[in-house]
Amino acid sequence: MAVALSPTDTGMRSFVHYLPIATTVVAVAFGLVLYRHWRRKPQALYLLWWMLGVAFYGVGTLTESLTTLFSWHLWTFKAWYISGALLGGAPLAQGTVYLLMRKRTAHRLTAALLAFVSVAALAVLLSPIDYAAVEPYRLSGRVLGWQWVRAFSPFINVYAFIFLVGGAAWSAWTYRKAGAGNRHRVWGNVLIAIGALLPGIGGSSARLGYVEVLYVTELIGLTLIWLGYRAIVADTSASVHANQGAGSTAAAPV
Repeated sequence: MAVALSPTDTGMRSFVHYLPIATTVVAVAFGLVLYRHWRRKPQALYLLWWMLGVAFYGVGTLTESLTTLFSWHLWTFKAWYISGALLGGAPLAQGTVYLLMRKRTAHRLTAALLAFVSVAALAVLLSPIDYAAVEPYRLSGRVLGWQWVRAFSPFINVYAFIFLVGGAAWSAWTYRKAGAGNRHRVWGNVLIAIGALLPGIGGSSARLGYVEVLYVTELIGLTLIWLGYRAIVADTSASVHANQGAGSTAAAPV
């Protein structure tokens, strides 16, 4: 269901509302880079999950772009909430889980995460909408008729913070202790940690009604993650992570 606009509604968009278009382009380009990397090393499940994470990131910003261009729509909103609030950082975090942990442990965490996200996504799909709270060009979870559904996302965001931001920060520290020859990996992981943190800050702002902050932090955050990735893959020193395996000349983030 689309929202009917009055003549005054057309002035509600600002430059910031168009930023998700640029973020979507970045996500597509970065996702293709990760896909090619994964195809060279298909046994690396961490690369697969990072690729999926960037893909869902792009789906979220695509829905934001569509809302800016064509106004609020029921299924665009629900796709935004599922891909952004529920899957914006979780798949990226799961990639770090597969990098840092034993495969059996990672599989168990994946099963738990997928079950939790599935229940949350079903609740979003079934929730009625409070159309009185809908704004033509702004997306917000406040329009969900079942406001208790919004309680799912903080748990997922904490999970993503621990493994994505925490994993990158831990890797930066580990490489720093390993010696000066790893400085590219150190700074690459620092960029990834900062880039992963920014959308979380934006998401918290969006929960308070400032979705424009999210649009800015999404673009900056994904750009920093890609820059961090580029810094790491350019480094030919050995990885400290056993799950990356020997014999791969192209490193992966973290």
